[in-house]
Amino acid sequence: MAGTRPYVPGDLVAHIHWAASARLSEAKGTDEFVVREFFAEEAPRVALVQDRRPGMAIHAPPSPWLDKRGAVDAAAGLIAASAAAEHGDVVHAETLELVARKASALPPGSFVFVLSDFLVAVPARLWLRLRARRWDVVPVIVQDPLWEQTFPAVGGVVLPLADPETGLVQDVWLTARESRARARANERRLDELLARFRRLSFDPVVLGTSDPREIAVSFEAWAERRRRLWRVQA
Repeated sequence: MAGTRPYVPGDLVAHIHWAASARLSEAKGTDEFVVREFFAEEAPRVALVQDRRPGMAIHAPPSPWLDKRGAVDAAAGLIAASAAAEHGDVVHAETLELVARKASALPPGSFVFVLSDFLVAVPARLWLRLRARRWDVVPVIVQDPLWEQTFPAVGGVVLPLADPETGLVQDVWLTARESRARARANERRLDELLARFRRLSFDPVVLGTSDPREIAVSFEAWAERRRRLWRVQA
């Protein structure tokens, strides 16, 4: 380690020196954070897995709904820039299976960001395998806040639905009861996904926008949540 310095937005949470931060906070009577600075060869690694399924691209511009591919790219760019600012290396992988095979390239404590809508379930054995590596796994859940995190009241309205694999559009008519049932199902699906990640000791980020500024705010909130957790555990 090369030394320490005050925390600035964008610093990796893994670099916070919690003992030094606690001492400084106690001395000043305010929340103060100090981060470790590393020599280049000590910089931690970051792995990025970006979901490229066809379903991630069904609402590309000019669609008014969430551009999930754009959100994933913006979040990945933010993560990579943060790692570069700390002289960290970024490893890109197409699938979680490939990440799991990179044990030698990713030492314990490395970040593994998985960017997906997670509408296709990841096998539990694979999550457990990643956790066993002692990596800091961060699922980034990219879901449309209107159509996937819940569902609008569209009873009696004909909806044009596109097949993500073929691009074919089919008109579907839903009753008010079916719309409510789908909203409950989508909300339950997200709640269960978050609960599953909590049981695995993962701290996910939920994104419902492709705006880079709003994505940055979401990651800042995630980092602050982790800082509060560490203060409680200290």
